[in-house]
Amino acid sequence: QVQLVESGGGLVEPGGSLRLSCVASGSISDKAMGWYRHAPRNQREFVAEINSGGITSYGDFVKDRFIITRDNAKKTVHLQMSGLNSGDTAAYFCNARFFLLNDWGQGTQVTVSS
Repeated sequence: QVQLVESGGGLVEPGGSLRLSCVASGSISDKAMGWYRHAPRNQREFVAEINSGGITSYGDFVKDRFIITRDNAKKTVHLQMSGLNSGDTAAYFCNARFFLLNDWGQGTQVTVSS
């Protein structure tokens, strides 16, 4: 298990960009690292994942707006988000997955509003 701490959320205008970061307390080299989001009245939604080999996958709504990267040496995962709109307003959670084992961060709030 690892503890995950997210940062980088905040208030941004429509069309703007944010970079979320997730720092782990231990090694992530053997884990798939991902981001999920949860908006009020909605179910938790998959945003992006990068596996231990560096292969990435994204939710359908992302449409080339987000990029997930990882730095195993720094035990960090980033989510670069651009072209943000009001529909992206949510709490964003970092996830570390090793087979069926999942660790979650506490989340960072992203609010897109003018």
